[in-house]
Amino acid sequence: MKDKIVSIAKELLPYIIIIIVVFGIKTYIATPVLVDGSSMSPTLSDKQFLILNRSTKKLNRNDIVVFEYDNSKLIKRIIALPGETIEYKDGILYINDRKYDDKFASITENFDLTNFGIQKLPENSYFLLGDNRNNSIDSRIIGPVNIEKINGKVVFSLYPFNTFGKIEK
Repeated sequence: MKDKIVSIAKELLPYIIIIIVVFGIKTYIATPVLVDGSSMSPTLSDKQFLILNRSTKKLNRNDIVVFEYDNSKLIKRIIALPGETIEYKDGILYINDRKYDDKFASITENFDLTNFGIQKLPENSYFLLGDNRNNSIDSRIIGPVNIEKINGKVVFSLYPFNTFGKIEK
């Protein structure tokens, strides 16, 4: 009986290891994500299947990230980094009072951080916007997003196949 248990355990061990490795990768390194809606159009499309890098904590301007908000996951672009000031005037984006080229800004209404009662982004907080500014719940509505709410950075598109490849900023 003991030999039979050992034999079964030896047979199951590779499958158990595979399950643990897959779970570990999905939890800590990379996980699939599905775009829900058009807030990142034209960059991303509804039902596009992406890979999210969960292990990176180095985030840069223009990175596309997934974060938690109101019991859901949203996908947006990083516009401003911790400690920066942001302002839109006449469709022009200013970061730290310097004009910044933002190809989606022409459809963004005048806006600044004082709308939230702050002068600059708090430490560990990012200003995130959807590329489809007319149809996006983003930092203009919910305020700066703390890094603890960010699940990771979108790095790769799997489907549809015409979008297969690395996500360009």
